This record gives sequence, C-alpha cells and structure tokens, in this order.
Amino acid sequence: MSRFQGAWPALLTPFTTDNQVNVPVLRGLVDYLIGKRIGGLYVCGSTGEGIYMSVDERKLVTETVIDRTAGRVPVIVHVGTMVARDAVTLAGHAQAAGADAVASIIPPQFAHVQSIYDYYCALSQAAPDLPLLSYIFGGPTDAVALMRQLMPIPTIAGSKYTGPNMHEFRRIVELGKEYHGPYAWTVFSGMDEECYFASLFGSSGNIGSTLNYIPGAYREIHAARAFGDVARGTELQLRANAITQVLFSFGFLGAVKEIMRPLGFDCGQPRLPARPFDAARRADMMAQVNEVGFAELSAL
Repeated sequence: MSRFQGAWPALLTPFTTDNQVNVPVLRGLVDYLIGKRIGGLYVCGSTGEGIYMSVDERKLVTETVIDRTAGRVPVIVHVGTMVARDAVTLAGHAQAAGADAVASIIPPQFAHVQSIYDYYCALSQAAPDLPLLSYIFGGPTDAVALMRQLMPIPTIAGSKYTGPNMHEFRRIVELGKEYHGPYAWTVFSGMDEECYFASLFGSSGNIGSTLNYIPGAYREIHAARAFGDVARGTELQLRANAITQVLFSFGFLGAVKEIMRPLGFDCGQPRLPARPFDAARRADMMAQVNEVGFAELSAL
C-alpha cells in the first residue's frame, strides 16, 4: 500500500515583509497542519510559489519542512523549473535532504513528448532512490498517452493530475494495471473543487491549495468516501467549494495567504505574477467566507 494517501496541503511558502522565506512561520505551519492529521506535505509547488523562488530558497524550504516534519508525515518535493539543470539539482537535493518523493510540472514550452521524456529521465537519474510523480496541469492534451510513455522511466510512480476531466483522470488511475515499477502507482487529484468526485474515480488522495486553511474538511471527505457516505462527502465538498469561490473573487493566491491570518499565520504577500492582497478588502472577504462556513470547516 502506498504511503501517499489522504489529504495533502500544497504547502504555502510564507514570506517576510522584505520578501524572504519566513522560516519560523513555515515551521509553525508544518506543525499546525500535521496536527490536523493530514496525509503528507507537498512542498514548493504552484501554491508554494516554487517556480518563483531561487534554487537556494527552494533548498531552504525543503530542508526546513523535512527537518520540522521529522518523519511524522511523508514529504513530496516539487522540483519543476523551466531550467532543466536546476530541476536536476533540486531533485538530487531533495533526495539528500530526506524527501519521500519528487514531483515536477511539465515545463512550459516542452512541447515534444521526447523532450518531456528526457526531462523526467534526468530527474529520475538525479534522485534514483525516490518515486517520481509527474504533475499534469495543462500541457499535452493526451495526458494518458504521455503517462504511458513515461512509465518505462525506472522511478516513475504516478502523477498529480490537476484538471476537470474525470474520464482522463480515471484512465491514468487505470494505468496502474500496466505498471510494473518498484512503487505503488499513485494518482493524486489536484483540483480541490473535485476532491470527493476524484476519490470516487480512484484517486490515492488529493493535493491542493485550500488544504492549508481547511485541511480537516478534506480529511473528512476522504473518511466519508471510505465509509460510503455519499451525502456527507458531497456536503463537505460543496461547502469547501463555496469558500474557494469567494477566494477566487478576491485574487486567489493572495486571498489564500490572507485567510491564514485568523488561523495565526502571517504568510505575507505572494510573489509576482500574483498580485498582493488589498488589505482594505480584508473585512469584506472574511465576512463572506464566514457566511459560507469558514470558521466551522477550519476547526475540523
């Protein structure tokens, strides 16, 4: 059975007022989320703004999270960049630092399957002792064919799939029947709004932004799925989605960082190209999220 199951926050990276990684807040956030009985942590992904950080900053975040986690939950480190050599460096570092797996987006403008294959091969060679997950978020339209072509890579072990096509998602799950690698085939859903429905289609778990502030809601969604409680799973999913919808209307990443404040975490502002959160709108946003149940869901 895979260790990679359940609700995984795509961990935010807190920044200070002078735009440095805020290590004390990051440590506190790790402890808080583990206390919510999450399945694991996904570090330096899109929500963690990894692609907007330097290699040294990403190494700092990786080392801080793995040290603070201290084996309590598994850690997957996202190493994707547009610079393949940097991604290789980060993959090797993740293995040396004690990560449980590495993952990568399909870098933008890698339009040819052979180039994508070569990229993931290089990551596999850099971290030969860790499972490697692709991160499908746009890119080639035939994600199933791409995953089938990646399967001969020795350490490939599945994918994080962030998209609305549940038929395509299920086909990637079913590739596990053709998989003969050394690890358990793992397919995470990455679209928070469809977590429960992806679980019905065989997801191993889910990785997402909104799990930073309502991780317990997703933990309970997985529990509802396990117990066959369709009504409970659907209810929790729709309640979580109502909060997500509010945050989108305020500029999503900035709003996600802002909503952490009442939970005790000053995560600072996002980096470009995301826009900073307008503090003048804070009260309005909090009123709207509380109206749709933020206080109750964040307490789970």
